[in-house]
Amino acid sequence: MKLNWKLFAPLAVGVAIALSPAPEGLAPHAWYYFAIFAGVITGLVLEPLPGAAVGLLGVAVVMVLAPWVYFSPEQLAKAGFKPASEAIRWGLSGFSNTTVWLIFAAFMFALGYDKSGLGKRIALLLVKAMGRRTLTLGYAVTIADLILAPFTPSNTARSGGTIYPVIRNLPALYDSKPNDPSARRIGSYLMWTAIAATSVTSTMFLTGLAPNLLAIELVKKTSSIEISWMQWITAMAPFGFVMLLVLPLLVYVLYPPVVKGGSEVPDWAAGELQKLGRMSWREIVLAVLVVIALGLWISGGKFIDASAVAVTVVALMVLFGVVTWDDVLGNKQAWNVLVWFGTLVALAAGLANVGFVTWFAKAVGAYMEGFSPLTAMVALTLVFFFIHYMFASITAHVTAVIPVMLAVGSAIPGMNMPQFAMMLVGTLGIMGILTPYATGPSPVYYGSGYLPARHYWLLGAVFGVIFIAVYLLVGVPWLGTLY
Repeated sequence: MKLNWKLFAPLAVGVAIALSPAPEGLAPHAWYYFAIFAGVITGLVLEPLPGAAVGLLGVAVVMVLAPWVYFSPEQLAKAGFKPASEAIRWGLSGFSNTTVWLIFAAFMFALGYDKSGLGKRIALLLVKAMGRRTLTLGYAVTIADLILAPFTPSNTARSGGTIYPVIRNLPALYDSKPNDPSARRIGSYLMWTAIAATSVTSTMFLTGLAPNLLAIELVKKTSSIEISWMQWITAMAPFGFVMLLVLPLLVYVLYPPVVKGGSEVPDWAAGELQKLGRMSWREIVLAVLVVIALGLWISGGKFIDASAVAVTVVALMVLFGVVTWDDVLGNKQAWNVLVWFGTLVALAAGLANVGFVTWFAKAVGAYMEGFSPLTAMVALTLVFFFIHYMFASITAHVTAVIPVMLAVGSAIPGMNMPQFAMMLVGTLGIMGILTPYATGPSPVYYGSGYLPARHYWLLGAVFGVIFIAVYLLVGVPWLGTLY
């Protein structure tokens, strides 16, 4: 049997760090905890096992070895201290986290869009209305993603599962074939517009990308800074709307289609809508529930938690038959994310609990002397954005790098930490444009046959630079007025 080196790499990384001497000023148990954490991150990057399994293994190892890797000698010496009980309490703490359950519930929203057919109907309506010109068809794809984004934290489900199945039928209507020179007739334009649009909408909404929700929880755990749904959209709206307004035109200029227009696409969409018929009861109910949820997320924060709203809506979806309980039980992606994020929240919080984050902030702060807070903020944001070339998972990127960046920022005198935290987490969506593996739907569009590898990498670099440049030019002054 052939051995998979990826299975041994996380163990090798963890053991190598643990056997190295602890840095000056850091307690040995904190260094051992960091070794386990580094092994988990290696596993998340290489994925010898699914991410949720890697996280669960990491938590299990810490719980078993807690007296040596998690608790300090002072804690263990306290009368009545029970390390076994405290270890299991820490290990399961992520599953009592409200943000983790908001993520889970939002995945159920996406399931409702799929099961009811509402997501497909929205996309087809826009294609029918705007599909006579290739440029306006690009805007239709963008608007469809924008409408679905606040309620679909999986951009894979939103773009790869709802938008892509609709637009993949369109190129053939213009004799634009995958893996063929004719791909540039219209197919290449549509596919790149779709992946670029979902990258922007993933940045615009807190609930538009699952790692956004993980990120704000890590920010809260690491820096005691809370970011609400409304604060997020307020911070990201200027960049997002500016970018979406020009995005289809930008793609049209930089990666132009050969076909500029025609009636085939709207005619096809009209036929598909006719097959769907009138809105079903399930679609109407879901639409009402979504509007109520959005209203409460925006204005109901003073009297009801966002997670409570989401869980209640899921319960009502089951009650009114939008989805069945079997649908809920069978949504493997949602349950997988629940375990994945529940373990990662606990592991990342542990870095602060053992004192690693505080030590790191002091150690790195010495190297940042001489930088103004604004220069340091921009430089760290750029580093945070472009190192995503090293990651195949935004979740792994968030877990590994957010606590470190916040620790560095906190060590810089005069740093506006709420603004800095918002600057960092706001890049998570747009970094999905960089590579064919940068975010969930990337492999879907890369594998469509309409975006050759050379084109994808070049476009990813060009649009990555454009996105982060506009983000900084708009975001830095705007966030400066908010924080």
